[in-house]
Amino acid sequence: MDSIDLEVLKTAAGWIGAGHRCELITVIKTWGSSPRPIGATLAICDDGRVVGSVSGGCIECDLIERVRQSGITRTVPEIVSYGITADEAHRFGLPCGGTIELAIEPLSSASTIIDLLERLDRHELVARNLKLQTGEVTLSPAPAGAVQQIADGVLTTIHGPRWRLFIIGAGQPSRFLAQVATAMDYYVTVCDPREEYRAGWQLPGVQLVHSMPDDLVIEARLDHRSAVVALTHDPKLDDLALMEALKSDAFYVGAIGSRVNNAKRRERLKEFDLNDEQLARLHGPIGIYIGSKTPSEIAISILAELTAIKNGVPQQLRVKHADGQA
Repeated sequence: MDSIDLEVLKTAAGWIGAGHRCELITVIKTWGSSPRPIGATLAICDDGRVVGSVSGGCIECDLIERVRQSGITRTVPEIVSYGITADEAHRFGLPCGGTIELAIEPLSSASTIIDLLERLDRHELVARNLKLQTGEVTLSPAPAGAVQQIADGVLTTIHGPRWRLFIIGAGQPSRFLAQVATAMDYYVTVCDPREEYRAGWQLPGVQLVHSMPDDLVIEARLDHRSAVVALTHDPKLDDLALMEALKSDAFYVGAIGSRVNNAKRRERLKEFDLNDEQLARLHGPIGIYIGSKTPSEIAISILAELTAIKNGVPQQLRVKHADGQA
């Protein structure tokens, strides 16, 4: 399962390879309320096909209609705005008078899409630098935490896995969690030293390693864009990973299990010289309560909690939301 960003790029590359003209549309600025965030992308083909999204659908309809009526005629990028007036906001379905600014870029074989996809396949974080005046494109490595920006007439977009997720255990819940996380721009690594659990694991785009969990966590040098989730139910494996992860800068560290089992886990972890502040960072029971029972529901619950924390949702709001689903 690809992220939306990757799906847009792959589809555009296919259109170019088939001899079609197409354009890449990127959200570069928003004011007020807007349906899609900065960096959201959409590709449109000369026959009206689209992939991706830059709004709730109304702006897409306008872009498609313009292509159907006039074709794709741009030779250099163009910045366009929707929703500046109240009438436009109503017409294009932008809530609360929101305004959205888009960069529309005609694509060709010189647009580095194939090169970009090759780098993304190597799990690189890449900055794509587009000169708005000429359409010239260059690629360069992007530092962790880089964000999209426009400076000196160059639009720099960031592509690749923005976040890292380390899953301890290669069981069924891990499979679902890895699939969905990959689509959410996480680079996922699954660690399980147990050969019987690794057998038959086939999930493209997900790295499977058989080292001991604590060794993996130490070698990974976790930063504030990293998360660790322990799913084996085996203290000999889960605790090793948690012991090191709780000492790191990871934004999320969690373990599956009941409240009773997690209380026991905290007592065990105290023996590893973890202080109260470090232990307080452990999420368990893991996930936001949605009444989940199946592996797929558990995965959704975990990723909901990761997303809330990543997006800065306060604890009291997460608890209130969970209570409302009880």
